[in-house]
Order: sequence, then structure tokens, then C-alpha cells
Amino acid sequence: MALLAVVAPACMAQTTMTWTVEGVQRTALVFSPAPATNAHKAPLVFAFHGHGGTMQTAAQGMHLQTLWPGAIIVYPQGLKTRSQVDPQGNYPGWQIRAGQAGLNDRDLKFFDAMLATIHQQFPVDDTRIYATGFSNGAIFSYLLWAERGKVLAAFGICAGMLDPAEHFTLSRSVVVIGGTNDHVLPFSLQQQTIDLDRQIDNANGPGQPCGLICTLYPSTSQTPVVTRIHSGGHVYPPWAGAAIVEFFKLHKL
Repeated sequence: MALLAVVAPACMAQTTMTWTVEGVQRTALVFSPAPATNAHKAPLVFAFHGHGGTMQTAAQGMHLQTLWPGAIIVYPQGLKTRSQVDPQGNYPGWQIRAGQAGLNDRDLKFFDAMLATIHQQFPVDDTRIYATGFSNGAIFSYLLWAERGKVLAAFGICAGMLDPAEHFTLSRSVVVIGGTNDHVLPFSLQQQTIDLDRQIDNANGPGQPCGLICTLYPSTSQTPVVTRIHSGGHVYPPWAGAAIVEFFKLHKL
């Protein structure tokens, strides 16, 4: 399968970084503000591809580096992972719960390793660290909320849900994008997690329109929930990246 070239904006540097985690080489595609614009601490966004995706296709499809050139954008690469849609584990993906059988928390440890290295090499604004993802990558982002929420300011979820074995303990701002005709991850399951989002985020009041398909649920703890629910299926809409960046810019720890 041919991969589309990913080009960094002129004001950003692009590199592939590697780590060894539990004896396995892990990689991520990293975009960062060029040194000339690197004098101030920058937001940091981890963006996770869906099952079967790659760091390159995520960078091409989400293109957060073009939408937020002042931020450090990290597209990690998943490893082959068994799932309901890939029972043989032929394609890359992410763990969906802590302690998942046979995975030794490999992806949570990968996140920890990436965060430590990015801190060493770039001026990171610790109040503006975010996670976003599509499908399996959104499920992993929810896992990070449950297991690593202390270091993350807000989340951007597209076609994801929280695994039933996981539980939120910290309120965090979140924007959730989903399709009512999703036949891969039924929207009813996504809605169940949205209900959990609102509960932990103290956003249980009536929603307020914030756009054509946008609903804002204000929060008494300043951790609002925003939903953007479209009529499509299991897709990353072309406007999703901009909506997520717009949301992230409004929220910090």
C-alpha cells in the first residue's frame, strides 16, 4: 500500500522519533515549531490512528500540524493488535484497557516514554498536553483519560468509547465527534460514554447549541463536554481536526 507523503508546514520541523519499550522498537512522527519560533513553551498533542492505520495516514488525515503550527504534534505508531475486527492481529492498533491480556500495558508504557522524551527535547507547556484519536485511537485516548488523566488537559474523541473495564476519576474537558449511522462502533455505545463524560465532568445540565451539529454541556468544574454528532458512519470527518484544535485551544489544566 502506498503511503501519501506528509509535509510539515514551513514553520515546523518534522522528524521520526524512536523508543525501545519493553525491548520493542516504537516510533512516532513528530512535528514541532521550528527553532526560530521555539522560544516559548508549546502545547503538546498526541494523535492516535485507528486500527489498521499508521502514523503517516493519521498525519495526512488529521493534519493537526497544519491547523496548529505552534504546537508539538505527535503521531505514534501502533503495533499489531488483535481486535473484534481483526481477530488474528494482522494490523496495527492500541490496547483498550489497562492490564489487557498479553499486551503488558505496552501502549501505556509507550505513552509514558514518549512524554518523558518530548519533555527532554522540546519546551512543553505542561498545562496544555492533549490526546486525540479516531476509532481504536479514540478508545486509547479514553484509556489515557482513565489511566493518565493527571497529565492531560483535554481530549478529542472521534468514533470512540471507554472500555467497560475502565473508569474515569478526574474531570477533563472533552469534545466528542460521532456518527449516528456508525455500524463499526454503534453510536449507542458511544452515547453511553458521552453520558459518563458528562457525569465525571459535572456537565449534567441541558445542552446549549454551539453550531449546526454542535452541543455544549457547560460544567460546574470548568470541564465542559462538547458533542458534534453527524449523520454519517464510522469516519473521521474532514472538519474534525479543526473542531478538535479549536476546542483544545480553549482548555488547559
